[in-house]
Amino acid sequence: MKQILKNRTKKYALDCWNLCVKFPVSREYNAFCNQLIRCSSSVGANYRAACRAKSDADFVNKLKIVEEEADESMYFLELLLEVSNKEHEEIKRLHAEGNELLSIIVASIKTMRNRKS
Repeated sequence: MKQILKNRTKKYALDCWNLCVKFPVSREYNAFCNQLIRCSSSVGANYRAACRAKSDADFVNKLKIVEEEADESMYFLELLLEVSNKEHEEIKRLHAEGNELLSIIVASIKTMRNRKS
C-alpha cells in the first residue's frame, strides 16, 4: 500500500505541474500555480518522509503535514477553477484526486490514533 500511495502522490504532483503549464504566464496565474506546484509536490514528499518515520508519533505528525498540503492543493485548484475559463475538467479531476488522497491520509491518522488507545 505504501508504494501505491508513493506513486499516486508523485503522479498527483506531476499532474498538477502539467496543469499549471497550460495557464498563461502572468503575475496572477503564477501566484496560484506556484503555490499549487509547491503544495501538491509537498504531499508526496511528506508522505515519503512519513514512510521513514522513527516512531508512530513521528508518523502521525508527518501525515498531518500531508493532510494540510493536500487540503491546500485543493484550495488552489478551487481558486483556479473560479478564475479560469479553461481546463475545468482537469481541475475537477485533480480536485477529486486530492480529496481521495486527503481521505486516505485522514483515515490513516485515525487508525494510528485508535491503535494507541
